[in-house]
Amino acid sequence: MSAYLTNPHIWQESWDRQQEAFLPDREHRFTAMLDAVAAVTGGAAPRLLDLAGGTGSISLRALARFPDAQVTVLDQDPVLLTIAESSLRGRATIVDADLSEPGWRAKLPHDGFDAVLTATALHWLPADRVTALYAEIRETLRPGGIFANADHMPEEGLTQLSAKLREQARVEREARYAAGASTSWPDWWSRAAADAQLAPKAAERAKIYPAREHSEEWTPPATWHVQALLAGGFTEAGVIWRGGTDAAVAGIR
Repeated sequence: MSAYLTNPHIWQESWDRQQEAFLPDREHRFTAMLDAVAAVTGGAAPRLLDLAGGTGSISLRALARFPDAQVTVLDQDPVLLTIAESSLRGRATIVDADLSEPGWRAKLPHDGFDAVLTATALHWLPADRVTALYAEIRETLRPGGIFANADHMPEEGLTQLSAKLREQARVEREARYAAGASTSWPDWWSRAAADAQLAPKAAERAKIYPAREHSEEWTPPATWHVQALLAGGFTEAGVIWRGGTDAAVAGIR
């Protein structure tokens, strides 16, 4: 990684606002996941893996709640990892790894995590890879440790309502962009690429994702994720939070 950014807190704030335009209840899912971590650890400082952690949004909130936590942030995006490293400034271990490859675990500083958390990230992976990844994540946890994934997980019994909720969210999101309340996803990345310090990282990113931004999103219902967690060897699994068409599932090793 290069030298710290001059203004990481501003880039972190910008990223959070851009994400909140997509997910107005983003903080609710973070709180639900951290509540589950607290329950599993009994309030002790957790060893936590922020998986596909991007700028470290979960890590920053975990450290605010558990100041003595041992945190690892894993992602592949050089722009987001640069912001994470600059925001966390030595309070977390930063790992550059590709979750589409089964060898990602070899880059971790250790196994035996109390918790592995991820949010709005794994929907870019295909079904067979997510299934395998869940089993791999289990192996990074200590016995009794928790994994939680918050993502787009529509309620399968509410097809029509889910469609209406998504459309309502789209209209509100476009209104935020029009009013200047938030930058859009492409606008945020354009701004990052125009920043003197982030521009080289944006160029690296373009080489990682040369053809298109991501593969097509894959968003099965929460029941699929619960079954995949159980198939991956978790002793129990279920939904710990729901907000509209999004949910957070958790599995206990």
